[in-house]
Amino acid sequence: MGTCRFSIIICTYNREKYILPLLESIVSQDFPRQSYEIVLVNNNSTDRTEELCAQFRRTHPEFHFHYCVEPQQGLSHARNRGIAESQGEYLIYVDDDATVFPNYLQAYSQFFQTCPDILAAGGPIIPVYEENPPPAWLTHFTKELLTGYLYRGGQTGFFTRGKYPGGGNACYRKIFFKQFGLFNPALGRKGNNLIGAEEKDLFSRFLAAGNKIGYVPEAGIYHCIPPEKLTREHLVRLSYSIGVSERIRTRSVSLSAYFKRICSEGIKWGATLVLFLWYLLRLQYRKGVKLLEFRYNVTRGLLQYGHRISTYMGIV
Repeated sequence: MGTCRFSIIICTYNREKYILPLLESIVSQDFPRQSYEIVLVNNNSTDRTEELCAQFRRTHPEFHFHYCVEPQQGLSHARNRGIAESQGEYLIYVDDDATVFPNYLQAYSQFFQTCPDILAAGGPIIPVYEENPPPAWLTHFTKELLTGYLYRGGQTGFFTRGKYPGGGNACYRKIFFKQFGLFNPALGRKGNNLIGAEEKDLFSRFLAAGNKIGYVPEAGIYHCIPPEKLTREHLVRLSYSIGVSERIRTRSVSLSAYFKRICSEGIKWGATLVLFLWYLLRLQYRKGVKLLEFRYNVTRGLLQYGHRISTYMGIV
């Protein structure tokens, strides 16, 4: 059995600390180097990203490494540029602050050869805390929010119940984008703001058409989590931005989709209150409070309440 031809797309903005470890984790795999290329899209970084990429090219001339600059600020612009620049049949997006599992490319290759009709797949996202252990108030739910944590077990299969891969570890057959469109530039981070949902926007259309998304447990990444991502300020900014993102995403579909999302927020509030009471009974008050804070700020962003405050904080 042969191997698939991959384009590994890394969209980056001011992440010089992580670029070389990520690139080294990719090229150190036991996978034929002629079967993949690395496409790095620099989205106007002001740090040493360009210099470090040039250094990598000098020290690894045997690998296919394509570097380009996307002048339009925004992760969706960078991701779409990556599609345009890529030559592979399969496009993999990897976060610029991560490293990949040792068998990463081989795992994706085996999956798509076994399931040739599947157009998309993803794998685990395992947080690695850089300095301190995670705070005591972190729950499974806030862990997913703040770190991107994703793990669906050790068996290859498919995402269920409308779930989909994290945007920082997803693999698409290139024809996916011809059939379902590109990333929406109104969504996705721009500079230091925290707007997201660009991959949710795509996968929602994909799943609505009755498609399945593969889950590949060996195709995982280790996601670096600096201490500032575990602060209350970041939790507030991120959860508010999720609400704003959902408002943009659903209103771009239709007004009825937006109102439907508002109704679902009420259901989510019910579940959040149940979880709050459960943590309260277990004398884990802080965990419950953080869930309430998260839900409150998502709702605030969804309704775009407090727009002046959010502008000041650099969210929108």
